[in-house]
Amino acid sequence: MIRAGVIALVVAALTAGARAQAETETGTEAETETGTETETGTGTETETETETPKQKAPAAKKKPAAKKATAKKTGKLTKTEDKVEGGLHWRIESEKGAVHVWVPPGYDRATAGTVVYVHGYHTDADGAWKDHDLAAQFKKSRQNAMFIVPDAPSGKDEQVHWPALADLRKAVSRGNIRLPDGPTVVMGHSGAYRTVMQWVDHKLVQQVILLDAMYGGESKFDEFISTGKRAHNHKLIVVGSDTATESKDFIKKYPFAVVRDGMPDTVAGFTKKEKRAKLLYIKSQYRHMPIVTNGKVIPLLLRITPLKAL
Repeated sequence: MIRAGVIALVVAALTAGARAQAETETGTEAETETGTETETGTGTETETETETPKQKAPAAKKKPAAKKATAKKTGKLTKTEDKVEGGLHWRIESEKGAVHVWVPPGYDRATAGTVVYVHGYHTDADGAWKDHDLAAQFKKSRQNAMFIVPDAPSGKDEQVHWPALADLRKAVSRGNIRLPDGPTVVMGHSGAYRTVMQWVDHKLVQQVILLDAMYGGESKFDEFISTGKRAHNHKLIVVGSDTATESKDFIKKYPFAVVRDGMPDTVAGFTKKEKRAKLLYIKSQYRHMPIVTNGKVIPLLLRITPLKAL
């Protein structure tokens, strides 16, 4: 009986120990699972943190685009300054190409106007400025004006650089050059018509001079001289050589057009009627390129514009 009781006690103790060990192992497993869940939760948080930058990546990529847009809006440009023909000359390098700006000796902003000269094909602003000796021609005109020569298409497959005159004016202003408040005269040679035709509705443009440039855009020049809301204040001079036929077809629509055969040698060679004409057509004795390179036509025509003389 005693032995049986002892055995029973031993068995009970062993059973209790086994139960306690089992509970301990179960608790350990539970802790392990809890730990696993915690690690999984930490892992999930880490994974979420890893994915968050990925979700933000498009926003990060937008930053350069925003900078680019700002650059276009403010206009990244560089400017150099020197003296040419006794006047101040600036060359601005803008996002749309080079722009030359020149003012003559004795320039007076208070009474000055603006001349925008647009070159034709097979050159650019730098080439026209140098090869056509534009500063000397502008000086010879003796007009109190700020002269602006922007880049324009050098061929028919090239886009217009400055479809809005307002943008060109802003580029000059961003170069810390203050534009005058007087009348604006736009002068364009040959393929420049593609640019000039897009500026006819600008409120500051009072006169357009087409130097053998009537290759197209007739409806726009009709608007400028006849049908536009400010047409009654506008004047147009058309010089024809290679474009003589197109120019004649254009001017014959207007009974108020005045026709002249050949450029005079001096401004005194123009009659009063020719100087005052709303639409003046001149059949040039000079060929297409000499019109802008011989130093005679550009200065002479600028002297019969609304600009003030120096």
